[in-house]
Amino acid sequence: MKNKQAIYLLFLANIISGIAQGISMIAIPWYFVKIVSRPDVFANAYLLITFLTLFWGLYAGTLVDRYSRKNLFIIINIVCGILIAGIAFYGIQISFLPDILVLMVFGITIFNYNIHYPNLYAFGQEITEPSNYGKLNSYIEVQGQVTSVLAGAFAAILLTGTTNKSLDIGGLSFSLPFDIQPWKIYEIFLLDAATYVAVIFIFIFMRYIKIANEKIHKEGLFYRLKAGFYYLKSHSIIFIFCIASYMLFAFTLVEIHVVLPSYVKNFLGMGGNIFASAEIYYSFGAIFSGLLILRLFKKFNTVIGIIILMLIVSFAFFLMFLYDILWIFFLGNFLLGITNAGVRILRTTYIFRHIPNNLIGRTGSVFSTLNIVVRMLLIGLFALPFFHIQDNIRYAYLIGLLIMLVSVIILLIWYKKIVAIEKK
Repeated sequence: MKNKQAIYLLFLANIISGIAQGISMIAIPWYFVKIVSRPDVFANAYLLITFLTLFWGLYAGTLVDRYSRKNLFIIINIVCGILIAGIAFYGIQISFLPDILVLMVFGITIFNYNIHYPNLYAFGQEITEPSNYGKLNSYIEVQGQVTSVLAGAFAAILLTGTTNKSLDIGGLSFSLPFDIQPWKIYEIFLLDAATYVAVIFIFIFMRYIKIANEKIHKEGLFYRLKAGFYYLKSHSIIFIFCIASYMLFAFTLVEIHVVLPSYVKNFLGMGGNIFASAEIYYSFGAIFSGLLILRLFKKFNTVIGIIILMLIVSFAFFLMFLYDILWIFFLGNFLLGITNAGVRILRTTYIFRHIPNNLIGRTGSVFSTLNIVVRMLLIGLFALPFFHIQDNIRYAYLIGLLIMLVSVIILLIWYKKIVAIEKK
């Protein structure tokens, strides 16, 4: 694999920033559900933020295709780091943060994600040989999920602290020689901001040789967006495949931020350490997927692999709907990690092979837009009072099951045509 040093630095940057960002993204929804008891405020804000990313996501994809991907990483980290640091220092100064500022950090991070990941995959495609696309995507998945394990573990510690020198993570208890006090939300944000600085320096010193060296388009925003739509219009089978395979990813994002905190509090009746531990089990599942998914499904085509994974996660959702048992909850998150990561690896590798590098950002913007629309619908649905009465939040997993089954049916209907493209 060429550009090994650049790829290693890319992974290192992701690990450093991902841990602190992950802690923040776990802490914020739990803060609104448990600490201030205003889950409706968070759900409505998340809906608004998701709506705004609809427009930002469209523009972000064109930026990925138009400008240096390395420079984009640097600029975005500078902007986000300054904003979050300012909010953190304000909180430290007054020993409090208004809801609007906590939500602003969540929004900044979401906006960062919307350009970071398209840029990450486009940059990876740019500096990697086509024969190593599958390996690269697996490495990205493993690296990201190892980071999430660490983020989940630290979040469990920082959200609840320890009692009598005992630390509870993942349903297990560990003895410590000292007690840890829970961190304030603005202290977590300060840690988050500090990592942006480290990442900036990593990218400044990164060196690489372009492998995918296709023409960078300089046309206007709408012209570039139109190119993405036209490409997918003329390749409708790729479009159908991607939309069906994106449904699990869309549901998972809403499940993590909206469904999971209320599910832990209202259905399981447990605390922040269990909520944070869910991320750990999810990440272990995703790591497993990143290491083995291509080997496990090497005898199957991409569509069969995705169908199998969607049926597995449907079973997990069914169990989580029925039972308020802790080990089933952890098992469900583990299976969700395996399947969501596995589908993402298979889908991304398929996209790399069939969409040119100079169009990857723009076509990604189209999928991101549709993904955001689905997420908005789900956030609006799960924000309804019904889901916050007693243990009704569990019905969200029944809805997730139905979405997966519909996606499987779509893939089966178009199976022969999708496979025919893959064989070319």
